[in-house]
Amino acid sequence: MDTEITKTDQEWRNELTSGQYHVLRERGTERAFTGEYWDCHDDGRYRCAACGGELFASDAKFESGTGWPSFTEPAVAEAVTLHRDRTFLTVRTEVRCRRCGSHLGHVFDDGPRPTGQRYCINSCALDLDRPRHRDPAERDGPRS
Repeated sequence: MDTEITKTDQEWRNELTSGQYHVLRERGTERAFTGEYWDCHDDGRYRCAACGGELFASDAKFESGTGWPSFTEPAVAEAVTLHRDRTFLTVRTEVRCRRCGSHLGHVFDDGPRPTGQRYCINSCALDLDRPRHRDPAERDGPRS
């Protein structure tokens, strides 16, 4: 499947932090227990840090004990693509953003029910879009 967003290597370097570039574009991994979201319990939608595409919902997030944010499934199945990864001694399944092709992490078959999947995602690959709560002082409509 082709990505929707294509940029030059230099464009990605200009837009991402060095850590994000290493993970998202060079298929790196951040150190466990160091990312912003590994222990985050806030509500919201997790978006791709490179392109803003919606990837995961907070209600699918769970504590895996691995030190990375873990999800049972993507918010929309088509939001990610899966690829065979043979960069280490074992074969793993890499997770990429469908919109921009950025490396997000890996998926494993040792997650909780109902899916049995653990999408192990780098924090720096994500931006949490928290729901905006209305200020109680705001009115529902124009004053009469």
